Amino acid sequence: MKKHILSVLALAALFSCQSGNTENEAAATEAETTENSATDNEEWVSLFDGETTNGWHTYGKDSVGRAWVVDDGALHLDASNKKDWQTSDGGDIVTEETYDNFHLQLEWKVAKNGNSGIIFYVQEDTAQYDYTWNTGLEMQVLDNEGHPDAKIHKHRAGDLYDLIASSPETVKPAGEWNQVEIISNNGQLVFHQNGQKVLETTLWDDNWRELVANSKFADMPNWGTFRSGKIALQDHGDNVWYRNIRIKRL
Repeated sequence: MKKHILSVLALAALFSCQSGNTENEAAATEAETTENSATDNEEWVSLFDGETTNGWHTYGKDSVGRAWVVDDGALHLDASNKKDWQTSDGGDIVTEETYDNFHLQLEWKVAKNGNSGIIFYVQEDTAQYDYTWNTGLEMQVLDNEGHPDAKIHKHRAGDLYDLIASSPETVKPAGEWNQVEIISNNGQLVFHQNGQKVLETTLWDDNWRELVANSKFADMPNWGTFRSGKIALQDHGDNVWYRNIRIKRL
């Protein structure tokens, strides 16, 4: 009987030890996951705090034009005062910093019949280039149902403007938020729109140079050759909103 009791006690101690090890391992795994998650979050940098236009300025200027306002946690281009194809005291806005390999995430919505764009690898040299799109590549932002550009191949929402059409088309109607991602890493460019990959291509190779040569950018000096630059949000004279803008260097 005594031996039986000792055996039971030994077995209980063994289970207790194993249980403790399992709990310790689980705690360690959870701590590691939390640490990795925290590190991942730290790699992302917010480009818009939801309250101010800090970190941005109008292309070629020191501050943001008054047409860009913060509206309900979004960066809003108020196009009520139009001037030609843009707005009075608006203009494209660009980031303070430049980026080479990056992963950009944001949300956008556009007014009915609206047009805008997310432009990257922008060279802010107004002595040579009048506009952001004279140097930068553009992910098109558009009301596909109402804007005339939607009738032009490679000019629809999610397209690499005038170069490659996106597929499938996942854009939501005017007035609804669209979540997009632009990933450019060592010449590999990928677009996501509303949770789906819609475009992938290789930059700067022979095929890329041919695409540029057959586009509206063919006569623009060095267009499509820049491997770093600023990110811009376009003023195309229409109401547009951007929010949850963040970036990760790769």
